[in-house]
Amino acid sequence: MLKLNKSLNPLLNRFLYYGGIFDFDSAQKKLNELNLQVESPSLWDNQSKAQALLKERESLKASIDRILNFEQSVIDNTDFLALGEEEGDDILILESEEALIALKKEAARLQLETLLSGEADENYCFLEINAGAGGTEAQDWAEMLSRMYMRWGEKRGFKLELMDENPGDEAGIKSITMQIKGYQAYGWLKNESGVHRLVRISPFDSNARRHTSFASVWVYPVVDENIEVAYEEKDLRIDTYRASGAGGQHVNKTESAIRITHIPTNIVVQCQNDRSQHKNRAQAYKMLKARLYERELRLREEVHNAQSANKTDIGWGHQIRSYVLQPYQLVKDTRTGAEKGNAHGVLDGDIDEFLEAALAHKLAD
Repeated sequence: MLKLNKSLNPLLNRFLYYGGIFDFDSAQKKLNELNLQVESPSLWDNQSKAQALLKERESLKASIDRILNFEQSVIDNTDFLALGEEEGDDILILESEEALIALKKEAARLQLETLLSGEADENYCFLEINAGAGGTEAQDWAEMLSRMYMRWGEKRGFKLELMDENPGDEAGIKSITMQIKGYQAYGWLKNESGVHRLVRISPFDSNARRHTSFASVWVYPVVDENIEVAYEEKDLRIDTYRASGAGGQHVNKTESAIRITHIPTNIVVQCQNDRSQHKNRAQAYKMLKARLYERELRLREEVHNAQSANKTDIGWGHQIRSYVLQPYQLVKDTRTGAEKGNAHGVLDGDIDEFLEAALAHKLAD
């Protein structure tokens, strides 16, 4: 195993020792302790404790491995750069410099990841998108947003599972809910909750006029069985209905889809991705638990800052980010001031700059 050297490289120091965010020695010691506990024959005497222990070890090991891999990349490319300069190899010098520049950006991103220490930041998440007023225009925009997040997740190697989709009347979608399965998915996406605004020349307008459309995004964490979320069955209204999306005759002709409404909070979840009503019901309960848990997390922070699709108009004055495609290209976050000129790249999933800016902004508060 590599022995970390604080004088190795300013780039390495910037990540590993920035403000004491990640104490490598303590983390390695903790991992050794967890490994010993995992090897204990009595580990599974308490399944809940065992699952929590394994999750903690997996998370800590992933963080340590990323640091070690990062350090090795810095060492390798620093050596390649020195070798290129010694032998006058301009190509090797250029490649090494480009790699170090990329590592510098990676250091900043990993630095932020070490600060994802919220109660549910490591969890998978549910992501829900609802079209605002505006008919086909807004529904098409909702579908564009869903594709943006899907592409972002795919680029990170995350798995995506469709939970519910309500197609638009002519194009696009009225609403969609998906589960994004990846380490720290919720931590990265939690600040995406809010209203997103699109400005473009409408492909549905024969007069080629510019239109403004809105859609809301709502992100909440997937919670495991070890987290207790209190609610009473008498506060729930459960409805069954026929699935509205593609899926074959069985899906569309039987009432397999489930909608659960938590009456005290007006939280609504629904699932229709499976042919089995029983499985859809189980998944809907899981989504309800996640929504109630996320609501509690936000109330703990500051209830007046919570951004809820149920309490906020999907329209003018409420957007957290604007995506302008005409007469120029610009995506700008109204909370952080972060902006990017390549709007089409953003809509293709290149949103890391906005996620990082939102996280840094929130941590600075």
